[in-house]
Amino acid sequence: MKDKLKILEEKKTQALVGGGQQRIDAQHAKGKLTARERIHFLMDEGSFQEMGMLVMHRSTNFGLDKQQFLGDGVVTGYGTIDGRLVYVYAQDFTVMGGSLAEAHAEKICKIMDMAMKNGAPIIGLNDSGGARIQEGVVSLGGYADIFYRNTRASGVVPQLSAIMGPCAGGAVYSPALTDFIMMVENTSYMFVTGPNVVKTVTHEEVTAEELGGASTHASKSGVAHFIYANEVELIKNLKKLLSYMPQNCEEEAPSLSYKATDERRDVLNCIIPDSASQPYDIHEVINGIIDADTFHEVHRDYAENIVCGFARLGGRSIGIVSNQPAFLAGVLDNHASNKAARFVRFCDAFNIPLLVLEDVPGFLPGTDQEWNGIINNGAKLLYAFSEATVPRITVITRKAYGGAYDVMNSKHIGADLNYAWPTAEIAVMGAKGAAEIIFRKDIKEAKDPQAKWQEKEAEYAELFAHPYNAAARGYVDEVIEPAKTREKLIKAFKMLENKVDNLPKKKHGNIPL
Repeated sequence: MKDKLKILEEKKTQALVGGGQQRIDAQHAKGKLTARERIHFLMDEGSFQEMGMLVMHRSTNFGLDKQQFLGDGVVTGYGTIDGRLVYVYAQDFTVMGGSLAEAHAEKICKIMDMAMKNGAPIIGLNDSGGARIQEGVVSLGGYADIFYRNTRASGVVPQLSAIMGPCAGGAVYSPALTDFIMMVENTSYMFVTGPNVVKTVTHEEVTAEELGGASTHASKSGVAHFIYANEVELIKNLKKLLSYMPQNCEEEAPSLSYKATDERRDVLNCIIPDSASQPYDIHEVINGIIDADTFHEVHRDYAENIVCGFARLGGRSIGIVSNQPAFLAGVLDNHASNKAARFVRFCDAFNIPLLVLEDVPGFLPGTDQEWNGIINNGAKLLYAFSEATVPRITVITRKAYGGAYDVMNSKHIGADLNYAWPTAEIAVMGAKGAAEIIFRKDIKEAKDPQAKWQEKEAEYAELFAHPYNAAARGYVDEVIEPAKTREKLIKAFKMLENKVDNLPKKKHGNIPL
């Protein structure tokens, strides 16, 4: 037995060094952690249980029989984060560049299957040069096996992807199928085709950072939901993000203990400017409503005209969708509609109640928007809210104009409660534009057209630029003092906590993709 235990320890020691100390040093020189170091920082101390440590590839082509590494370039297993079960895989770049092949993929698939059976989140720490070319089609098959499981797990258990290095070619589609993607500035990249292929095919000169770096995907493509300065910061925030989510679609998100006190927030009475055309920062409203320092924003640098994120209200996890008057006046456009729709669908899939803060002047006009599908993209957000069965509450802070009023979780598409502040303006359009259309003839024939226009604008505003017509119809449940918003919402979400709303029987809907 002693000799056999010695052999076992030797193999474990061999597995723990991955591709060897020289390659570990090279990884550190790039400012990157190793796969095992990442898992160490991610998981609760001593909780990680590794699976497949002694797995090796079975290929002999192109000299692979002389390159055998225990674990085959990926560390897989399970453990806990803040005491909650999670499954994790971390690709090891020190072993053949973290390339994915048959055995490597099988290890990932095994823990994904276990996560589904046991109802726990899947976390992928991606750091791979792509498919292992020497293994040919089995590498491609391995990717497809993972993609299939990502799709089957979608909406069943949370799936989080951390891009800790290169992620190219087919490798990008597994993260793209997961719920949230995190990247590290200057050391992580995602692209379907790299800079060299781009140069060959399109003759464009572009760096890896410009083509698929963290900043590019956080601000231009929207592929990355979060970016961080280094890997430790990313891992810390990954754990924080996970804290807002349930283990699976059958459970509720964890709640923190909370003792109610005076919930009045007078600061909310002072945020909306006197002029309807003057911007303000919706973050001030959010921070005046939620539990202190709990807002965790998603897609902060992308489609900034809409703000999405997780927060806690009275200790409970909620998802927030807010128009942002400080950016493009808070209009809905293609990117904002897509960003918000995906966030709404995630919250609905995992039983996270939704709070909508509305100040929207409408959809952004123009050929660029129309030619790029604002009709379909706006319909995605409309579909997402209409389909959502979680508790849904809207607070109209100022403008709620046109079709955008309908789309932003109106009563008509299933919102449970709709509140309005006294500053709310609920109408087909703004008073200025409405007066120009309705009273065009009167304005044209007036001795002083400008004065007549202003007169008719004031007349329209007096009739429609307020929340009371909507309240009279029951489209708004209550017009409230802003300072009382937090108290109202805590009580309302408490009232809705046992809400049951079932969708019609069907295989699935056909969202306008």
